[in-house]
Amino acid sequence: MANGIEIKNLYKIFGKHPEKHLEAVRNGMSKSELNDVHNHVLGLNNINITMPGGKITVVMGLSGSGKSTLIRHINRLIEPTAGEVVYDGQDICSMSGSDLRDFRRHKTAMVFQKFGLLPHRTVLENSVYGLDIQGVSRKESIEKGRYWLNRVGLDGYEDYYPNQLSGGMQQRVGLARALTNDADILLMDEAYSALDPLIRVDMQTMLLDLQQELKKTVVFITHDLDEALRLGDHIAILKDGEMVQQGDGQSIILSPANEYVSDFVRDVNRGRVLQATTVMDPVMTAPESMSVLETDTLENIARDMTDANETTAHVVDEDGKPVGSIGIETLVAAMVTPATQEAEPTEQAAPEPEETEKKIA
Repeated sequence: MANGIEIKNLYKIFGKHPEKHLEAVRNGMSKSELNDVHNHVLGLNNINITMPGGKITVVMGLSGSGKSTLIRHINRLIEPTAGEVVYDGQDICSMSGSDLRDFRRHKTAMVFQKFGLLPHRTVLENSVYGLDIQGVSRKESIEKGRYWLNRVGLDGYEDYYPNQLSGGMQQRVGLARALTNDADILLMDEAYSALDPLIRVDMQTMLLDLQQELKKTVVFITHDLDEALRLGDHIAILKDGEMVQQGDGQSIILSPANEYVSDFVRDVNRGRVLQATTVMDPVMTAPESMSVLETDTLENIARDMTDANETTAHVVDEDGKPVGSIGIETLVAAMVTPATQEAEPTEQAAPEPEETEKKIA
């Protein structure tokens, strides 16, 4: 079983003297006040997240929310002002230089939004770059590189150069490079944001298919809620460097923590996210009624019930044991966005510029 990542009381202040202002932030100084009064930028404010091992954790938020700053703390490309990032019993933030280099080389791999491929190296040479850094024999690295290029659909493109490939194909090379390293942790920073919508969906499907087999601990950054809901076993939403809500997609949709989260989920197709187990009645239906899995989405259940001309179904777990029932009226009601989210929106300030990301560019 893969190890998870524990982020504990993590703070990041950008500026010449961040440590001088840490206590003020802990005592409630806001991001805007810190910037206006002290000319320092609050990147992360007391972040606590449990990222489960072998699962996909999606961190999302608007520009300037701190999501890219957060992911760069996991491999310590950014030094924290305070806090811990714990993996396999070790605090990454307190590792020595040699231990950190070893951790980066063997435990983490990163997939970037802008691909990050080396233009003078072929597709195959790019895919084995991490193994070259590790000192793996050429024979072994080439064998692994070819295997993963084939797995991501690039068999036959080994001798091409990045500028000969489309954006989607270049991102496949980036994914193959990360997988060739066989790292426990896969960090994906807006990995699909630069891709066209159809290619983006295709890459999401590929990641989910590979994850079914590999069970990596994946941290995926996005500003797209649909992408977060499709990929995330666990979702963490940031705003101005602070955690505003975390949980699975269903809990976030059903119980948004505040107006900021409500705005995110307002236009989500609830039927594609919510599952039978969320809205079913624990009372069983007659045995002769059709059955649906507790993990089936409401949209699929509604379609199947309509095709079968049924108005109720009994819900079963993965072992086929009945756990409840669901009716068509319940389905329809659950798929409609609650009236509380249809209220007239309040006036909000425009999101701040992506100050944090500029600082680390």
